[in-house]
Amino acid sequence: MSYQKRTALALASGLAGAAVLMAAPVAHATVVDVNYKCKTPIGDKAAVSPIDIKSVRSGSGYKLTMSFQKGVSSSPVELGKGAMNPSAVIKVGGADPGQVAVSGPANPAAIPANSPIKISDLSGTYTPKESGKVDFTAGVLTIKALGTTTTCTPSNNPGPSLTLDVKAGGGGAQSAPDTGGSLPKTGPLDSAVALGTLGGTVLLAGAAGVLWLTRRGQRAAG
Repeated sequence: MSYQKRTALALASGLAGAAVLMAAPVAHATVVDVNYKCKTPIGDKAAVSPIDIKSVRSGSGYKLTMSFQKGVSSSPVELGKGAMNPSAVIKVGGADPGQVAVSGPANPAAIPANSPIKISDLSGTYTPKESGKVDFTAGVLTIKALGTTTTCTPSNNPGPSLTLDVKAGGGGAQSAPDTGGSLPKTGPLDSAVALGTLGGTVLLAGAAGVLWLTRRGQRAAG
Protein backbone atom coordinates (compact mmCIF):
# COMPACT_ATOMS: atom_id res chain seq x y z
CA MET A 1 0.00 0.00 0.00
CA SER A 2 1.39 3.42 -0.92
CA TYR A 3 2.23 6.00 1.70
CA GLN A 4 -0.50 8.29 0.38
CA LYS A 5 -3.14 5.56 0.85
CA ARG A 6 -1.90 4.78 4.37
CA THR A 7 -2.09 8.48 5.22
CA ALA A 8 -5.61 8.73 3.83
CA LEU A 9 -6.74 5.72 5.88
CA ALA A 10 -5.18 7.10 9.04
CA LEU A 11 -6.88 10.45 8.42
CA ALA A 12 -10.25 8.78 7.88
CA SER A 13 -9.80 6.72 11.05
CA GLY A 14 -8.95 9.81 13.10
CA LEU A 15 -11.96 11.72 11.81
CA ALA A 16 -14.23 8.72 12.45
CA GLY A 17 -12.96 8.51 16.02
CA ALA A 18 -13.72 12.18 16.57
CA ALA A 19 -17.18 11.69 15.11
CA VAL A 20 -17.84 8.76 17.46
CA LEU A 21 -16.81 10.83 20.45
CA MET A 22 -19.05 13.69 19.39
CA ALA A 23 -21.96 11.30 18.84
CA ALA A 24 -21.48 9.38 22.10
CA PRO A 25 -24.59 9.49 24.30
CA VAL A 26 -24.45 11.95 27.18
CA ALA A 27 -26.15 11.65 30.54
CA HIS A 28 -29.88 12.24 30.65
CA ALA A 29 -31.70 14.75 32.86
CA THR A 30 -35.42 15.45 33.03
CA VAL A 31 -38.01 17.14 35.22
CA VAL A 32 -40.23 14.64 37.06
CA ASP A 33 -43.54 15.32 38.81
CA VAL A 34 -43.36 14.03 42.37
CA ASN A 35 -46.57 13.55 44.35
CA TYR A 36 -45.65 14.21 47.96
CA LYS A 37 -47.75 12.95 50.86
CA CYS A 38 -46.80 15.02 53.88
CA LYS A 39 -47.22 14.27 57.58
CA THR A 40 -47.52 17.68 59.23
CA PRO A 41 -48.23 18.81 62.81
CA ILE A 42 -51.75 19.80 61.70
CA GLY A 43 -52.58 16.72 59.67
CA ASP A 44 -51.86 15.11 56.33
CA LYS A 45 -51.18 17.25 53.26
CA ALA A 46 -50.52 16.42 49.62
CA ALA A 47 -48.95 18.35 46.78
CA VAL A 48 -47.26 17.69 43.43
CA SER A 49 -44.01 19.43 42.60
CA PRO A 50 -41.86 19.05 39.48
CA ILE A 51 -38.39 17.99 40.64
CA ASP A 52 -35.17 18.68 38.76
CA ILE A 53 -31.83 17.13 39.72
CA LYS A 54 -28.64 18.44 38.14
CA SER A 55 -24.99 17.51 38.55
CA VAL A 56 -21.62 19.19 38.19
CA ARG A 57 -18.21 17.59 38.70
CA SER A 58 -16.68 18.24 42.12
CA GLY A 59 -13.30 16.63 42.67
CA SER A 60 -13.69 12.85 42.46
CA GLY A 61 -17.48 13.09 42.71
CA TYR A 62 -20.44 15.21 41.73
CA LYS A 63 -22.32 18.03 43.35
CA LEU A 64 -26.02 17.23 43.04
CA THR A 65 -28.63 19.98 43.15
CA MET A 66 -32.30 19.18 43.69
CA SER A 67 -34.75 21.90 42.67
CA PHE A 68 -38.44 22.21 43.54
CA GLN A 69 -40.57 24.13 41.05
CA LYS A 70 -43.65 24.28 43.31
CA GLY A 71 -44.31 24.39 47.04
CA VAL A 72 -45.17 21.08 48.69
CA SER A 73 -46.71 22.09 52.01
CA SER A 74 -48.01 25.10 53.94
CA SER A 75 -48.07 26.48 57.47
CA PRO A 76 -51.11 27.74 59.40
CA VAL A 77 -48.94 30.56 60.78
CA GLU A 78 -46.41 32.82 59.15
CA LEU A 79 -42.89 31.48 59.01
CA GLY A 80 -40.44 34.27 59.63
CA LYS A 81 -37.22 34.68 57.71
CA GLY A 82 -34.89 31.76 58.48
CA ALA A 83 -37.56 29.78 60.35
CA MET A 84 -37.79 26.86 57.91
CA ASN A 85 -34.94 24.42 57.21
CA PRO A 86 -35.32 21.82 54.41
CA SER A 87 -33.39 18.64 53.68
CA ALA A 88 -34.03 15.56 51.56
CA VAL A 89 -32.72 12.24 50.36
CA ILE A 90 -31.92 11.47 46.72
CA LYS A 91 -32.17 7.76 45.98
CA VAL A 92 -29.37 6.30 43.85
CA GLY A 93 -30.19 3.27 41.70
CA GLY A 94 -28.44 1.20 39.08
CA ALA A 95 -24.84 0.08 39.33
CA ASP A 96 -24.09 1.94 42.58
CA PRO A 97 -27.27 1.87 44.72
CA GLY A 98 -27.54 4.00 47.81
CA GLN A 99 -28.67 7.47 48.74
CA VAL A 100 -27.35 11.02 48.93
CA ALA A 101 -28.33 13.47 51.65
CA VAL A 102 -29.00 16.98 50.38
CA SER A 103 -29.81 20.15 52.28
CA GLY A 104 -30.30 23.82 51.63
CA PRO A 105 -30.47 27.23 53.27
CA ALA A 106 -33.34 28.41 55.44
CA ASN A 107 -36.09 30.48 53.82
CA PRO A 108 -34.62 33.85 52.79
CA ALA A 109 -37.90 35.71 53.34
CA ALA A 110 -41.00 35.33 55.49
CA ILE A 111 -43.61 32.82 54.26
CA PRO A 112 -47.22 33.98 54.79
CA ALA A 113 -49.64 31.71 56.60
CA ASN A 114 -51.46 29.11 54.47
CA SER A 115 -49.16 29.78 51.51
CA PRO A 116 -47.22 27.08 49.64
CA ILE A 117 -43.76 26.66 51.13
CA LYS A 118 -41.21 27.11 48.35
CA ILE A 119 -38.26 24.85 49.07
CA SER A 120 -34.83 26.29 48.30
CA ASP A 121 -32.42 24.30 46.13
CA LEU A 122 -30.94 21.39 48.06
CA SER A 123 -27.42 20.16 47.37
CA GLY A 124 -25.05 17.39 48.39
CA THR A 125 -22.06 15.45 47.05
CA TYR A 126 -22.15 12.02 45.43
CA THR A 127 -18.94 9.99 45.02
CA PRO A 128 -19.34 6.76 43.01
CA LYS A 129 -18.05 3.56 44.58
CA GLU A 130 -18.95 1.35 41.61
CA SER A 131 -18.68 1.92 37.86
CA GLY A 132 -21.66 1.88 35.53
CA LYS A 133 -24.93 3.65 34.88
CA VAL A 134 -26.64 5.17 37.91
CA ASP A 135 -29.85 7.15 38.29
CA PHE A 136 -31.04 9.69 40.83
CA THR A 137 -34.63 9.90 42.07
CA ALA A 138 -36.34 12.24 44.53
CA GLY A 139 -36.73 10.66 47.97
CA VAL A 140 -38.13 11.78 51.32
CA LEU A 141 -38.27 15.53 51.99
CA THR A 142 -38.00 16.84 55.56
CA ILE A 143 -39.06 20.34 56.60
CA LYS A 144 -38.20 21.63 60.08
CA ALA A 145 -39.89 24.82 61.23
CA LEU A 146 -40.78 26.40 64.57
CA GLY A 147 -39.73 23.30 66.48
CA THR A 148 -41.86 20.95 64.34
CA THR A 149 -40.97 18.42 61.66
CA THR A 150 -42.90 17.73 58.46
CA THR A 151 -42.03 14.61 56.48
CA CYS A 152 -43.04 14.37 52.82
CA THR A 153 -42.79 11.02 51.03
CA PRO A 154 -43.16 10.50 47.24
CA SER A 155 -46.28 8.38 46.70
CA ASN A 156 -46.38 8.02 42.90
CA ASN A 157 -43.18 6.00 42.40
CA PRO A 158 -41.52 8.81 40.42
CA GLY A 159 -38.94 8.02 37.78
CA PRO A 160 -35.32 9.24 37.89
CA SER A 161 -34.63 12.92 37.34
CA LEU A 162 -31.01 12.27 36.33
CA THR A 163 -28.97 9.41 34.86
CA LEU A 164 -25.15 9.32 34.75
CA ASP A 165 -22.49 6.91 33.51
CA VAL A 166 -19.83 6.87 36.21
CA LYS A 167 -16.57 5.13 37.06
CA ALA A 168 -15.41 4.41 40.59
CA GLY A 169 -12.64 6.78 41.58
CA GLY A 170 -14.13 9.65 39.63
CA GLY A 171 -12.47 8.99 36.26
CA GLY A 172 -14.12 9.12 32.88
CA ALA A 173 -17.70 9.86 33.93
CA GLN A 174 -20.21 11.85 31.92
CA SER A 175 -22.20 14.68 33.45
CA ALA A 176 -25.69 15.80 32.59
CA PRO A 177 -26.38 18.25 29.77
CA ASP A 178 -27.43 21.76 30.78
CA THR A 179 -31.24 21.90 30.89
CA GLY A 180 -31.50 25.59 31.61
CA GLY A 181 -30.57 25.62 35.30
CA SER A 182 -28.00 27.81 36.97
CA LEU A 183 -25.35 25.14 37.28
CA PRO A 184 -23.07 24.67 34.27
CA LYS A 185 -22.67 21.07 33.13
CA THR A 186 -19.09 20.16 32.38
CA GLY A 187 -17.29 16.86 32.46
CA PRO A 188 -14.68 14.61 30.91
CA LEU A 189 -16.90 14.03 27.89
CA ASP A 190 -16.44 17.69 26.93
CA SER A 191 -12.67 17.27 27.16
CA ALA A 192 -12.83 14.01 25.23
CA VAL A 193 -14.76 15.64 22.42
CA ALA A 194 -12.36 18.56 22.38
CA LEU A 195 -9.37 16.23 22.31
CA GLY A 196 -10.98 14.10 19.60
CA THR A 197 -11.64 17.18 17.49
CA LEU A 198 -8.15 18.50 18.17
CA GLY A 199 -6.72 15.10 17.24
CA GLY A 200 -8.54 15.22 13.90
CA THR A 201 -7.22 18.75 13.29
CA VAL A 202 -3.65 17.78 14.14
CA LEU A 203 -3.93 14.71 11.94
CA LEU A 204 -5.18 16.85 9.07
CA ALA A 205 -2.32 19.28 9.55
CA GLY A 206 0.19 16.42 9.75
CA ALA A 207 -1.13 14.77 6.59
CA ALA A 208 -1.00 18.07 4.72
CA GLY A 209 2.60 18.61 5.81
CA VAL A 210 3.65 15.11 4.74
CA LEU A 211 1.96 15.46 1.35
CA TRP A 212 3.56 18.89 0.84
CA LEU A 213 7.00 17.52 1.73
CA THR A 214 6.46 14.50 -0.55
CA ARG A 215 5.50 16.69 -3.48
CA ARG A 216 8.38 19.04 -2.78
CA GLY A 217 10.76 16.06 -2.79
CA GLN A 218 9.34 14.80 -6.07
CA ARG A 219 9.83 18.23 -7.67
CA ALA A 220 13.40 18.38 -6.36
CA ALA A 221 14.12 14.96 -7.72
CA GLY A 222 12.69 15.94 -11.10
